Amino acid sequence: MRTINLILILLFTVESFYSQSALLQSGPMVGYSTMREVMLWLQTTEAAKVKIEYWNKDDKSNIVNTTLEIITSKDRAFTAHLAADNVEPGIKYEYRVLINGKEVKRPYKLEFESQKLWQWREDPPEIKFAFGSCFYVNETVYDRPGEPYGGDYQVLDHLYKQTPQFMVWMGDNIYLREADWSAKSSIWKRYTYNRSLPGLQKLLGSTHHYATWDDHDFGPNNSDRSLWNKDVTLDAFKLFWANPSYGVDGKPGVTTYFQWGDLDFYLLDDRYHRSPERRLKTDREILGEHQVEWLIDALTSSWAPFKFVVIGTQFLNENAGGENHSMYPEERQKVLDLIENENIRGVVFLTGDIHRSEVTKLEREGTYPLYEFTVSPLTAGPTSRVWPNPGRIEESLLVDRNFGIIEVTGPRKDRQLSFTIIDKNGKVHYNLKLNENELK
Repeated sequence: MRTINLILILLFTVESFYSQSALLQSGPMVGYSTMREVMLWLQTTEAAKVKIEYWNKDDKSNIVNTTLEIITSKDRAFTAHLAADNVEPGIKYEYRVLINGKEVKRPYKLEFESQKLWQWREDPPEIKFAFGSCFYVNETVYDRPGEPYGGDYQVLDHLYKQTPQFMVWMGDNIYLREADWSAKSSIWKRYTYNRSLPGLQKLLGSTHHYATWDDHDFGPNNSDRSLWNKDVTLDAFKLFWANPSYGVDGKPGVTTYFQWGDLDFYLLDDRYHRSPERRLKTDREILGEHQVEWLIDALTSSWAPFKFVVIGTQFLNENAGGENHSMYPEERQKVLDLIENENIRGVVFLTGDIHRSEVTKLEREGTYPLYEFTVSPLTAGPTSRVWPNPGRIEESLLVDRNFGIIEVTGPRKDRQLSFTIIDKNGKVHYNLKLNENELK
């Protein structure tokens, strides 16, 4: 009888474990981090009560903190944003997910970190982050016929092994297709399908994530402000990412800012306010005046040694072939003139979209050169045509799936940036080092 009871208890425990695990659709994902709050995200398969418990990884006192409990709902795609608001600066935390009061175990580490309070105390911390764009996940029934567009998903394993503190997603983070972009429900389904990719989960669970978008997660290819349901895709973006904010100056969009250590990041929106390419009698703009003014204001106020301007499409390339900011030359030149005239130091552009990776160096008379690190694609198809780029550092060019890593080290006022392109097999393709004093 005792043996039978033990078997029944074991079966009940196993069944309970799998039933709770089945309620977790995707995630958990670690979102933005500050010194005293970290945002976490997850998605369930149906309405459920969810919360996260977390504790100091190195503290043996067994003090466990908890987020508020939230009930996921169909009208929010069963997603939940859970704020860990009882953290202290510079601490690494472990955490666990509870659904309907029961833990859902994951076969990989679940960790996050609060940012360090270093100011007025010590040199800034060493920082390592990843970035990339163009993440396509195949779904045959809705994809175009022929050879699958996505592939080499092992690139995610190699990215994870780099152990970046955070990742910046630079657009085309999903690809909305003809069957997706016209209705809220189908947009959510495409997001859900992408976010549920098994090989993505461990990266989501222990690396902080920030994102902007480009045309394919905004709407159809090359879409602009005329998109009739852009508020629907914007709402979807807000549901599935955990950025610190969305839009600036009271204007809608995905524009946001965050700081990590002594680095500043400006994630710009290149779609919501973009004028149509074939519109003749209007100001030709990608960012729009309000976003440009906000960016320049913020850059002039920044003391960061490296100020990363993140845009979905390439910016510095002077050749207007393909799709880049040179197709809108007036706005591009306005931004460049303002950076120079306001004597803004340390500007570095991070861009994606073009399904190749390269470094662009724009020499400027009387001041420092501007650099742009373009990294694309993660898993989408590499480009079949390499457009000219007068500023390209030729040895940096890679037409294959890949991602970028940036490490910033060294004491205050002598910070060193190391940029590396890593290919789909985890091999270093190209490396470039810059000192902050070269960008003054």
